[in-house]
Amino acid sequence: MRVADTQSTRKLLRENLRGVKKLCLNVTSLQLMLLRELSRLHLSLQSGDLIILDGRWYVTHSGLLRVAQRRRCKGITTELIDSASNPKESRWVFKATVVKSAKERFVGYGDADPSNCSSLVHGAEMRVA
Repeated sequence: MRVADTQSTRKLLRENLRGVKKLCLNVTSLQLMLLRELSRLHLSLQSGDLIILDGRWYVTHSGLLRVAQRRRCKGITTELIDSASNPKESRWVFKATVVKSAKERFVGYGDADPSNCSSLVHGAEMRVA
């Protein structure tokens, strides 16, 4: 299974590299290096798992769902952290708890405000967080 997984990863990487060269005429070596890492997570440019905004890679909602499914996540809950958020300044902080099994949970935090988001997504900071 490990060999097939490696072969499928290599195939996906080739597809992603071909795709990005068609989409982005001035792709940098750093962007290509990051695309290689994202390809190892089985994220596909062609499937819409990844997009490039302002020269940076972003994993789309469908990409996040694909990663969660591959890692056998059972569920996720989110909670707004009121004390750190400020709606007037479009600053949002969320706590996310990922459930893998009855005994296995992971907690992480996401934040977004106009200073750390692409201008293309200004106004959607809450969704980004």
